Amino acid sequence: MNIKGLEIHWKGHDCFSIKTSKGIIYIDPFELKETTHDADYIFITHEHFDHCHPESIGKIIKEDTIIIATPDCQSKLSSFRFKALHPVEPNKNYTIGELNIETVPSYNTNKFRSPGQPFHPKEDGKVGYLITIDNKRLYHAGDTDHIAEMKDLHNIDIAFVPVSGTYVMTAQEAAEAVNNFRPALAIPMHYGSIVGSKADAETFKNASHVPVQILEKE
Repeated sequence: MNIKGLEIHWKGHDCFSIKTSKGIIYIDPFELKETTHDADYIFITHEHFDHCHPESIGKIIKEDTIIIATPDCQSKLSSFRFKALHPVEPNKNYTIGELNIETVPSYNTNKFRSPGQPFHPKEDGKVGYLITIDNKRLYHAGDTDHIAEMKDLHNIDIAFVPVSGTYVMTAQEAAEAVNNFRPALAIPMHYGSIVGSKADAETFKNASHVPVQILEKE
């Protein structure tokens, strides 16, 4: 689907493919159906199996693919051949290939696996990505709650935000987040696979004060 001049496809869960003038970007490949070997860039927000999924990576990677990922993903990527791997950490700026990239922390504040143990601890260094390409600023939040760092987000053209609750923001929390940082468009994710449903996406849309587009899984 063409959105703001970019061809964006939701592959389910947190995975998107984005066709740009600089190449094809995949973010958090998971349970991909087709073998295409067309990824120019692969972004991975953290090591969990539903974000760093070797079987899916194997379907899109090629010898000149550039991977941007947190260091905890490296062991899962060791069997692949690719052009370069760029380890990233939160709160940094990077220029990689023809992309300008900022990393945003991604963590839980009120989602716990056990008392005092969040599913995504801040100290683990998981990230969301701000990618500037084709004069657009894209924000993929990763697995996160509505965190304080979101107040520093500005001039976002498209924000991909989780809405399912349990491990990430609930639909209402996600709406509160986008209502604060005001992207030009928000696209819900993190539902319909492991946890959450389209009803969460609809709840998010109804509670948001910014334009929301719900994509069909491809």
